[in-house]
Amino acid sequence: MAVIKAAQVGAALIEEGFLTEEKLAEALAEQQRTGRLLGRVLLDNLYVTEEQLAKVIAAQQGIVFVDLRRFDVSPEIVQILTEIQARRFHAIILEDRGDHYVVGFVDPSDLRAQDDLSRLLGKPIDVAVITSEQFSKTADRIYRKTEQIDEYAKEVERDLERESGVVDLGHMDVAIDDMDAPVVKLLQTIFEEAAHMRASDVHIEPQDKKLVVRFRIDGTLHPQLEADPKISSPLMVRLKLMAGLDIGEKRLPQDGRFAIRTGSNRIDIRMSTLPTQHGESVVMRLLMQGRGLLDLDKSGMPAHMVGKFRSIIQSPHGIVLVTGPTGSGKSTTLYAALQELNQPNVKILTCEDPVEYRIPGINQVQVNEKIEFTFARVLRSFLRQDPDILLVGEIRDQETAQIAARAAMTGHMVLSSLHTNDAASTPARLLDMGVPSYMIASSLLAVVSQRLLRVICDYCSEPYRPGHDQIEWFKHYQGDDVSTADFRYGVGCSRCNGVGFTGRVGVYEMLEMTAPLAAAIHKGDAVQFEHLAREQMGSGTLDRQALDLVVKGKTTIAEAMTVVASAEI
Repeated sequence: MAVIKAAQVGAALIEEGFLTEEKLAEALAEQQRTGRLLGRVLLDNLYVTEEQLAKVIAAQQGIVFVDLRRFDVSPEIVQILTEIQARRFHAIILEDRGDHYVVGFVDPSDLRAQDDLSRLLGKPIDVAVITSEQFSKTADRIYRKTEQIDEYAKEVERDLERESGVVDLGHMDVAIDDMDAPVVKLLQTIFEEAAHMRASDVHIEPQDKKLVVRFRIDGTLHPQLEADPKISSPLMVRLKLMAGLDIGEKRLPQDGRFAIRTGSNRIDIRMSTLPTQHGESVVMRLLMQGRGLLDLDKSGMPAHMVGKFRSIIQSPHGIVLVTGPTGSGKSTTLYAALQELNQPNVKILTCEDPVEYRIPGINQVQVNEKIEFTFARVLRSFLRQDPDILLVGEIRDQETAQIAARAAMTGHMVLSSLHTNDAASTPARLLDMGVPSYMIASSLLAVVSQRLLRVICDYCSEPYRPGHDQIEWFKHYQGDDVSTADFRYGVGCSRCNGVGFTGRVGVYEMLEMTAPLAAAIHKGDAVQFEHLAREQMGSGTLDRQALDLVVKGKTTIAEAMTVVASAEI
């Protein structure tokens, strides 16, 4: 491979329109003065971008430039090299073509590195050019903490073998920052990996012949680790100590919480234990405090609905309910509303189980059923605290519902959540809970119902033709003309961990109370109310929003089917 001269690179950059002659002259003068490489001078002075320089070098040397942002990197192929080797050579293996490898190099002119790597791999290599920034990001993503997790798990196993299976509980009762304890290293690495992968929950599950660790990402569980079940006991002891639970109690479920810090991020963790046949299972909900709370404008709620919702929550009194199944983002929407309302001249009290995110300036209270510190009891105390706005984490029973309705009728703004399938059926649910119809009619301002849909990964999204059953289902709701629909799905790539989806977006419907609706519910006529409510919402429903995302190629028919099916139950 020929080595090109700096002047040739400069001329090529000018020819491509990436650089002016004046800037090149300045860079060449600085190169002669400092002895630095021309490319480094150009990059440091921001005369060209790294991608522009890499493209020109690739063209000059007659090799391929690979944009790793759009290349489907295979973790299995990349990991043929260890992380140390990849970073030493500044190279990523892109393809295994049987008799040779295609390797992306940050510096394609480093012939010694290419020869050394070829000998190491035992095959010839074809060279491609990649940028340093994209190399670093790809290496960080591919060489995550998986190897460390496996190694720490094995280290714990080795410790147990040395101790003949006996766990020294006194030795385990140390601070969380005891970096010499393999158990602590394992847990910290699991948490770092979970934070990196945007996991909402970590499941640690003892089984007959293995211990399984799984992460819930975008609502779906993904296995991460299988280890010897002998490490289950020390892991459980450590977690219980961190959460302040009874390490001697293994027969009953326990709940606790603790906080850790990974890098600059603080993670609040809610922990639940459950005795199973093979030991105690643990589920930990991860709450990333450093990421901040969701803004209503970025939630996925349609702009016109955001405007109406903002106007309604600014009302001086009344109830606004957010409904949906567990895991549909109700708490996130309520917290976003609180952020909108949080002002120095407003007193806000929240009653939650548990307190998920701490918001400065708001008085947040955690209920505790064990000591009968219930939602209803907390609410009764709230009314003597002179609040302007109340948030009730969830309306679970008749007493809580009635106290919330009375608070709204006596001049307070009340926000809460409820488990219902859609907005139209929510007042009927309140009636079933024993709330008088006149209280619902006079206090309820609006109901927002929502779901979360997985979004197709941008990097591996491809057009496809759905099967006959999915097309027929789609036509049932959308009509026979499907020519405008951009049906897509995610093939699966390294950026989405092979699942084809990255992140989730909310779909919403909002029902505003009107005089006809209030009259119908006042009469206790739930059937008439639902009929009028669905007429009023028209096309602004959950299923319509979900189908619109399918038409735009943002999600799949299968994802939309889960929303529509749950809304119709």
